[in-house]
Amino acid sequence: MTTVETVKLKEKKREKYIVTTAKRLFKNKLAILGLIIVVLQIAMAVFAPMITSHDPIKQNLAASELPMFSPEHWLGTDNYGRDVWSRIVFGARISLVVGSIAVALGLVGGIVLGLLAGYYRKLDAIIMRFVDLLFSFPGILLAMLIIAVLGTSLVNVAIAISIWSIPTCARIVRGSVLSIKEKEYIMAMRSMGASDLRIMVRHILPNASAPIIVFATMRMATAILSTASLSYLGLGAQPPTPEWGAMISQGQAFMWSSPHLTIVPGIAIMLTVFAFNVLGDGLRDALDPNMDLQE
Repeated sequence: MTTVETVKLKEKKREKYIVTTAKRLFKNKLAILGLIIVVLQIAMAVFAPMITSHDPIKQNLAASELPMFSPEHWLGTDNYGRDVWSRIVFGARISLVVGSIAVALGLVGGIVLGLLAGYYRKLDAIIMRFVDLLFSFPGILLAMLIIAVLGTSLVNVAIAISIWSIPTCARIVRGSVLSIKEKEYIMAMRSMGASDLRIMVRHILPNASAPIIVFATMRMATAILSTASLSYLGLGAQPPTPEWGAMISQGQAFMWSSPHLTIVPGIAIMLTVFAFNVLGDGLRDALDPNMDLQE
């Protein structure tokens, strides 16, 4: 078989795999529901200025604590007269941006450590002991410790959550590398004189992408929930930033007089976390190669 024929065969297999994966995913109704919610959240964050008519941080004390379904404020206002719907919409932008940055940084660190640990036996023990050290701290406490050192801000929240994500990602990547590097085509690449970097980046990493994609999707849920938790504790977004966790913290003092100040952002967090979790579950099933044997 010529090189051109081999490339065409690989392309056909890749196309077939993508189509099969998409079919499996679209059979999972719960995963599709999660995908729809995620797409709506992203659209809401991107087009936030176009779908809101109020400034999320502008105060209007004359219209404070208006109930839901008020004429100009259909989700009511908070104790400073700020429109709750506008703050929810702009809060989606903050949650998705901070979560995406945290997951991206965590993936970079985890992939690098996982590749090195799985490919080089001499580095494996050293890197895994470092990973075990990170695992010895409860995640939220580790994030709180990092923020205590760096200071309270959303940027530092993203950094803290990314460091918390590194050990899990590193273990996932390492496990995949250990199995892939013993494949015949990897041994053939070595015998042809391919460099270790080329083998890891061009051949091992793409074949380990499925568990990484699933991890990234489900980690987004954890990152968004962690961002809200840290902001609720006063370690993340600071007033008057429209962040969901901070909104719950500020609204709990008015739980009896204006319960919507706490309930609405709580529902926003719940729906977003639910959507990413069920989407991650669906992707895990769709990308599982063992599903071919069951179908």
